Amino acid sequence: MPTPAPARPGTGLPSRFDDLLVQAARHEPPVTAVAHPCDHTAIAAAVDAAAAHLIDPVLVGPKDRIQKAAAEAGADISPFRLIDAPHSEAAAAAAVTLVRSGEATMLMKGSLHTDELIHAVLDPAAGLRTGRRLSHVYLMDVRSYHKLLFITDAAINIAPGLADKRDILQNAVDLSRVLGVTRPKVAVLSAVETVNPAIPSTLDAAALCKMADRGQITGALVDGPLAFDNAISREAAQDKHIVSEVAGDPDILLVPDLEAGNMLAKQLTFLAGARAAGLVLGARVPIILTSRADNERARLASCAIAVLLARARASGAAA
Repeated sequence: MPTPAPARPGTGLPSRFDDLLVQAARHEPPVTAVAHPCDHTAIAAAVDAAAAHLIDPVLVGPKDRIQKAAAEAGADISPFRLIDAPHSEAAAAAAVTLVRSGEATMLMKGSLHTDELIHAVLDPAAGLRTGRRLSHVYLMDVRSYHKLLFITDAAINIAPGLADKRDILQNAVDLSRVLGVTRPKVAVLSAVETVNPAIPSTLDAAALCKMADRGQITGALVDGPLAFDNAISREAAQDKHIVSEVAGDPDILLVPDLEAGNMLAKQLTFLAGARAAGLVLGARVPIILTSRADNERARLASCAIAVLLARARASGAAA
């Protein structure tokens, strides 16, 4: 079981990820294919998650490099299955094959590039694609905000169009519902809070709101366009005479593009001391993404939310 988390910096409060870690560790850990864990950070992430009873890792990659990384990290990998693959591309393909064959129920990124793993997942022969576009979600514990905050997409879709944003939004909504948010509130972000034809993201925001009204997006309350200040702050929204059930209380922030999302998430992490867990959605299985900048608790949280989503899908409780 995971050990108690340290207080969030500057608050004296425990991490809001704690409950998720406890819930995820209650049952048998799912077999997880870890693609190319060939540096000390990647191998430590897998070993730590196994020690926390979150995953049962299968390590896939060059055997000698994995063993060297484990030695550098002081990690004992003897209890785990190790599948030799000559390089990162082969490791990604082999990890995906484990999922396709049913030998693993989740994927975890090691030290390879994200696009190498995603390319293997999207291979039509892999059988992991669904009708949804793949997207990335950050689940963030921001000490100045009153609840966990989802930010999407900050890692996969560079310049998503309207149809892409619909999938990105729905993926995040489905995850938030699995994690206990009954009717998530979604703020569709732009630079301004009014529809302006010169700013395409405001047109997408307006269309997404109407799509939610018409049932093309389900399970959430969607509002936008909203600038970041009046999305997060009810007072800022009131100052601009914005009447909104979402303003000041969003669960999900849908960003205009990858650049905006990536900068927002990293600003919250490095300037505001937030913890961030990351997951790729839209495939048949959850895909755990961790970063070298993540601390141990954030990496464990990424595994925990993947476990909870996989378990919900297996029980038929997730979309």
